[in-house]
Amino acid sequence: MKKILALLIGLACYFGAYTQPKVVDNVRFAFEPQLTVNSEIIAPEAFLGYELGASFTLYAQVENYLKSLAKSSPRVLYHEYGRTYEGRPLINLIISSEENIQNIDQIQASHLELMSDPKGAQAELADQPVFISYSYNIHGNEASSTEAAMQVAYRMAAAQDEETKEVLKQTVLIMYICINPDGRDRYTYWYKSMKRLNRPSTEREDMEHVEGWPGGRTNHYWFDVNRDWVWQVHPETRGLSQEYQKWMPQVHVDYHEQGFNNNYFTAPGTTPRNKLLPDAYEGWSKVFGDANIKEFDKHQINYFTRDRFDFFYPGYGSSYPSVMGAIGMLTEQGGGSAGGRIVETEDGVHLTLRQRVFDHYTTSIASIKTASENRNALLRYSLNALQPQHSKSSTSAYFFSDQDMYSADLVNVLLRNGIKVQRAKNSFQVAAAKDYRTGAVVKKTFAKGTFVVSTLQPRHLLINSIMERNMAIEDSVMYDMATWSGPLAYNLDAYSTNGTFSVELGQIDSEIIPQGKVDNNAAQYAYVIDWSQHNAPQALALLWTKKYRVRSAFEPFKNSSYSFPAGSLIILKGRNLEKADQIDADIKEIAHSAGVAIVGFNTGRVMEGMDLANSRNVPLKQPKVAMMVEPPFSSYTGGQIYFLFDWVTGIPIERIKTSSLQQTSLPKLSYGAGNVDLKDYDVLILPDGGSQLSEVFGEKALVALKNWVQEGGTLVATERAASFFTKTASNFTDIELKKSPQDSSKIAKFLPYDQLEAYYGKKSISGTALNAKIDITNPLGFGLKPELFTLKFGSAGLVPSTQMQTVGSYEVLSKLNVAGYASAENFEHLAETTFAGVVNMGSGKVVFLIDNTQYRMFWLGPSRMMQNAVMQIPGY
Repeated sequence: MKKILALLIGLACYFGAYTQPKVVDNVRFAFEPQLTVNSEIIAPEAFLGYELGASFTLYAQVENYLKSLAKSSPRVLYHEYGRTYEGRPLINLIISSEENIQNIDQIQASHLELMSDPKGAQAELADQPVFISYSYNIHGNEASSTEAAMQVAYRMAAAQDEETKEVLKQTVLIMYICINPDGRDRYTYWYKSMKRLNRPSTEREDMEHVEGWPGGRTNHYWFDVNRDWVWQVHPETRGLSQEYQKWMPQVHVDYHEQGFNNNYFTAPGTTPRNKLLPDAYEGWSKVFGDANIKEFDKHQINYFTRDRFDFFYPGYGSSYPSVMGAIGMLTEQGGGSAGGRIVETEDGVHLTLRQRVFDHYTTSIASIKTASENRNALLRYSLNALQPQHSKSSTSAYFFSDQDMYSADLVNVLLRNGIKVQRAKNSFQVAAAKDYRTGAVVKKTFAKGTFVVSTLQPRHLLINSIMERNMAIEDSVMYDMATWSGPLAYNLDAYSTNGTFSVELGQIDSEIIPQGKVDNNAAQYAYVIDWSQHNAPQALALLWTKKYRVRSAFEPFKNSSYSFPAGSLIILKGRNLEKADQIDADIKEIAHSAGVAIVGFNTGRVMEGMDLANSRNVPLKQPKVAMMVEPPFSSYTGGQIYFLFDWVTGIPIERIKTSSLQQTSLPKLSYGAGNVDLKDYDVLILPDGGSQLSEVFGEKALVALKNWVQEGGTLVATERAASFFTKTASNFTDIELKKSPQDSSKIAKFLPYDQLEAYYGKKSISGTALNAKIDITNPLGFGLKPELFTLKFGSAGLVPSTQMQTVGSYEVLSKLNVAGYASAENFEHLAETTFAGVVNMGSGKVVFLIDNTQYRMFWLGPSRMMQNAVMQIPGY
């Protein structure tokens, strides 16, 4: 019996150690063990059953702990502000003194009143707490910050020392515990399934340090939501921004991770910066950075400042709060996806998850203490920043047409950000208006209905950051993109002025949702949908779902009341006789569901153009669409395309893994290769791809793919994948890439090493807006305007050829540059190149889209080209 008991004890010890490895460095990285805490409030490690840093916590466990904490502490409020695509709750905690929490509604209302009308409010600050917010884990696989957030919340809820009580009296802390729980759980479940159970691996090459594609960084649709704070395409950021605006903090810290070989980054950052920010911002970022540094010096934590991370693009979790009147800051802990529970760095040091948690915990506590110490001054900073008379911009108003395809999209973005948008009740004139298309200042008459955005409102910083045509930039080396101007992104006819104007304006109180309507809902002959409407592709998707036969207008046409562009949808009653009893009702339902205007025709004759039943108006059949995913394809571009069709348009799109096309006894791409038969698909989309494209598309694979195209397939190749299918790269087509300009100067050869980064930064193109020409008579250009603002990354361009239908081109050098940065050499290189074209190949087509047409789903101006490539091109 004793032997059995000893064996059982041994097994229990073995399996206990096997499932719950001890945390490394839990002594060095202890969470303020000297603190006196309320014993009735449970600590994370007691609730979870393991010390923080021993494992990654599943989001449901995080949620349960936070609920328990709020239930047990009168200092904490638990709140859900939204749901993710996958249904997970988006959670924030409100933490303050017990008295403040009891009066939180009144405190919040008083605070918002100050922030919404900052002028003359200085005298009302005496008893107003300072608001500070933290955003954790917006990149799902930067998972240490949510672990840290639980400990921070516990510490502020349970600590009984007088300093903490005073801090809580002076502050209201808003903690966004995990902004991207879908991505976090994707990473956490993956890690738990790959980790070594009895002893974590420190080797970078081990599976537990090599996350699979697409990784947990992104949300359900593979978007980096830390670029979406302004545009709010996704529920994670849309809910976050709405909640943020309910509190309007004076300080915001955004918590991230970087590669595990990097030391901790804390404020201040580097250039370029948004030059519209108040001058005092720099000083405050140093104050908070110095507070972090003081703690790191004490604990011998390695760190750096003033390098790598800029604050130019306003869509980050650090820059967005800054243009909302706060001191927005970034922290970056070494670790990230490959960090695991412990990893060996390049200099032989073991970086543990416990240290990563501790470091973020340390800066979280330091920042709230610093905010408390500077309560009054920080409140004054926000009030001053929000007063339009302190603006560094001379722009007084922005104007854009209400007739463009994406006008309402920009209006809605502005409204979601708390910006007042108005509409002209009459036509009016502006003496000096700057044209966004040309940059010229002209005398301009604006039509009734024009949207007007005045900068004389508290959100002036954000307005100018979103709306300015070309933000001033001080450095050619940047972390993200060089331009993001809203009017350019949505391809609008827009203007700005520094002067005054006079017109009666009406306030827009709610988001603009397209309203459907049917003119002549008992039409005798046909129904027509203008393809230039915002939601026309959604209407086509619904028509296909209901099995209607639809035609595409080969050229523009008119009847007595309406003009329709090429590509407009024609639903002939005579071709849908089996639906005679329901077509009128279906058309009405589709109009309202999609938000489109549909016009009924009693005759097939038109006043100008081809009659409705002309055989050159081609049938559009619903294609079966596949898109390649996995390396070497970009999950970012793949996610954007998938989102465009799956969520926005409503077209099924099958995501096919490259590994499904690989089988040792067959070519990597062929009919029936692996688990995929290309004959099952009409359209194959290739997202942006890397240098390994030649490994997926070897010689035999290219032959097989060419056969598929020649037999009627449509290949849609984007960005670097488009470059690959040129004669230059693979000999797949006869289309050539324009050769990049050789650097003929001798400068680079003799530059000092420390100047090379800046030199080559000037040679690169990092998100620059260009003015393009579009052939709107080509099916790839249907629905667009003849001029288009594109967003350019890199210098790739196609050489125009008689073998290719040029649809999108960069023509006149003098008109090419709109906003952002590119060298004169690069502009000369891109002039007279093609970025969008179609090559006929047998019965099929190859569509080239060298530039991203739906970047982050906010640069939507070119996105109709991708929809055309899938929905219109196969019919032609």
